[in-house]
Amino acid sequence: MKLFSGKISIISTEITKVLVDEGDIETDSPAEVELDVQAVLKEYIRTDRELTEKAKDICEKKGVSFSTYPKIKRTLAEQQRFVVGDESIDYIMEQLIRTFMHSPFVEEIYSEDHELKRKMRGILKHHMDIEGDIDQETRAKIKNLEEGTRDWEIEYKKAMAEVKRRRGLI
Repeated sequence: MKLFSGKISIISTEITKVLVDEGDIETDSPAEVELDVQAVLKEYIRTDRELTEKAKDICEKKGVSFSTYPKIKRTLAEQQRFVVGDESIDYIMEQLIRTFMHSPFVEEIYSEDHELKRKMRGILKHHMDIEGDIDQETRAKIKNLEEGTRDWEIEYKKAMAEVKRRRGLI
């Protein structure tokens, strides 16, 4: 699962609307709460990108195959107490709840953490679960190339960027 920067505004609006409308949190400034949610999501993306770059640099410096990149990234994430992969939704929800508890714009939280998470999980999962669809669409565009080759890697990145741009994810 992956969080795309193009989805941040949509996710923050949906999370805030659901939690306010269903009486889970009280606020006089829903727009400010949305900005709090956006800040958490943007920080997640920033940290994830930073770890990605560090992992790639390590692969280059050590001269190891990029197939080891996910393991290196996961190790770097663990060192920073950051979560990547399928568990990222739980991590993001924990960060959001902490933000709600400390936000000057959230007057009161009426629901238990597990209830907030249940409502946020559906929204986050819906918007983060599109990665597989994007990958399939991208692979279909370059099916004439042999996977694993340098040409395939270059064309995959170009096709991926095109698909993401078309879907408004970047």
